[in-house]
Amino acid sequence: MAQTAGIALVVKGQLGTSPISSVPYALSLIMPLTFGQTTLAVNILFLLGQIVLLGRKFHKVQFLQAPVNVIVASFIDFFMALFADVMPTDYVWKMALLLIGTTLIAFGVAMQVIANVLMLSGEGIVYAITQTFHFDFGKVKTVFDCSFVLTGVTLCLLYLPSIEGVREGTLISAVVTGYIARWFIHHLSYVDDKGIMHFRIGGEKI
Repeated sequence: MAQTAGIALVVKGQLGTSPISSVPYALSLIMPLTFGQTTLAVNILFLLGQIVLLGRKFHKVQFLQAPVNVIVASFIDFFMALFADVMPTDYVWKMALLLIGTTLIAFGVAMQVIANVLMLSGEGIVYAITQTFHFDFGKVKTVFDCSFVLTGVTLCLLYLPSIEGVREGTLISAVVTGYIARWFIHHLSYVDDKGIMHFRIGGEKI
């Protein structure tokens, strides 16, 4: 999965995690659990939050988030192990890993948007909040990401000797992921007469 490879590469870049990964990464340093396992735990909490907030409006297909979360967690640990020997020393190499990883994350987000079938739990909880309280999705996403980063920083301050996983790369990832995702969506999809989005590959509509 491109998105999980991107998450691992961003971490290996050592310039900070993506906002949504800041808490799981901090927890993986505090607890005897892997990054994938803490990501799974957080995503399960997000899924439960969606169920509570949406109630009967929670679509049954979204229960598939549970097995998908397990797969995502497994791939995160797989790629973290695969890239274990990647230890950049100069800033340019670190920035390159950050940008490559962020691009892969954005590609994964774009594929979710175009497919429009199943949301990952991180996006799902934001959607549930917007539907329940009638807030703008973009604004909720921004506040949610900022809150998550602050939570990650707080955990580090409480349980670790230094702040881990939150650096300039976190800000860069937060700012550019949406723009890159929109670029992929624009070039890999089209909207039909009914307003439904479809994949476009090599200029061909499918």
